[in-house]
Amino acid sequence: MTDAQTAIATPMGVYVDVANMEWTPSRVPGSVQKTLYSAPATGRSTVLFKMEPGGVIPFHEHPELEQTYVIEGSLEDDQGACTAGNFVWRPAGSRHTARCPNGAMFIVFFMKPPLRLPPPS
Repeated sequence: MTDAQTAIATPMGVYVDVANMEWTPSRVPGSVQKTLYSAPATGRSTVLFKMEPGGVIPFHEHPELEQTYVIEGSLEDDQGACTAGNFVWRPAGSRHTARCPNGAMFIVFFMKPPLRLPPPS
């Protein structure tokens, strides 16, 4: 295969028109999402979330690295608060319940989807 054929066979980038994507319901009540990237074979995804004020992401575990950038509002848990313009990452095996007391918009980079867990006792 020539370099030109390889360039055609391998896309240089995939542009996503986020502003014109529809918000779809998330599995978390009071939130909607836009899936910007998804690779079901690996579990990797990039998702833009919007949470209503008082929204809660139930107790869950991140089986792999999770990275979150907060665009508006705040995402809070027992360890602290990640506010607009800030970033938090969590290692594999981390567990938490996240809250958005004033609502939030944030983008999350998942290496694997989070696992819902029963609330800690």
